[in-house]
Parts: sequence; C-alpha cells; structure tokens
Amino acid sequence: IDKAAICGVSYGGLIAGAFAARFPSRATSLILVSALPPSWQPDARVLFFLRSPWLLSPLFCLGSVRLYREIATAQDTWWSGVTSSCRAGINVLRHMFHPGRMARRVHLLSSVLGPGRIDVEFAHVKVPTMIVTGEESLERVVSPRVTREYLALWPHARVETLARTGHLGIITRPEEFAALISGFVSAHAARKSA
Repeated sequence: IDKAAICGVSYGGLIAGAFAARFPSRATSLILVSALPPSWQPDARVLFFLRSPWLLSPLFCLGSVRLYREIATAQDTWWSGVTSSCRAGINVLRHMFHPGRMARRVHLLSSVLGPGRIDVEFAHVKVPTMIVTGEESLERVVSPRVTREYLALWPHARVETLARTGHLGIITRPEEFAALISGFVSAHAARKSA
C-alpha cells in the first residue's frame, strides 16, 4: 500500500501520529481516537502498576470495573448494558493482555515524549486530521481534554465527540464509530482524486 488513512486508538494514536510525521507522503489523512498526546507522562496510577506489572495485573483487571458505566450507557436498556459488560469481560479473558509488554511500551515512551522531542516532529503533520473523543463524563482512561491537546499542534484538525461512550467507542458504538471514520476518510479521498 503506497498511501493510506492512518487511524490510531489510545496508545496507538501516538504511533499513528509518529507515522504521519515520519512518512508524510504515505498518509492521506490521520485519525486519532482517545489518543495520548506527546505531552503525556505516566501518572501515579500508571507508575504504581509499572512497579510490578505481572504481580499487579489482577488488580489492574479489577480496576476495569470503572468502565462499566461507559459500556452500560452505550446500550439502549439496562439489561443489554449488563450483557455487554459480561461479553466484554469474557473477551478480555479470552484475549489476555501482556502486562510485561504494556509496561515496556510505557518505558519506551519516556525516551521520545516531552517538550522538544516527538512533538517537534508532530508539528510538521499537515494532512487532514480528525481528533475523536468520547464524552467527558464517560471517559475513564484518556481524558478528552488531554486528547484535544493535539489541537495546539494541529489547529487544522477536526474534532468529533462520539456520543454515549468514553474510551471504548470502537467497541461500544461500532456502527457510529465506523460511520464517523469512513465518512471522514471518504471525503478526503474524494478531494484527493478530484
């Protein structure tokens, strides 16, 4: 693939932004969803889990209960909220995360994040860009305010809020998420070909 629309979700937002900055001729557009900005630094909660990622992983999983409200709000009835939460929990158990790799990624970030580092590269991104967040009251992972920090680097970016969800919009509101992303990508692909 010579060129593509690049989409990054959460930690992947930093990766998508770095790709667009380093290979500007290969990105036709850029979409960052609930993304960590280049100014991000691990907070006390993250530092706590980094001390012993494997040992503390059960506690990390237990902390995921904080996402229940988001999952339930995205559904039309309280019962579908409960069943969706159970399905999400089963999915997490079936496709377990790797605590060691997660911790390693956070440690690797420390070498590129901070003023004058990766943000300098990001400032050169000029492709059509969309910043997507969930609702402030439902986001429990990356605050929409934090994700919108990208606007300081890219004032040309379009900002969208996916209703009735927080960090998990790609899972809790898949049809709405897909429509938002595909509409943006299609509009810019049409402009490029015109």
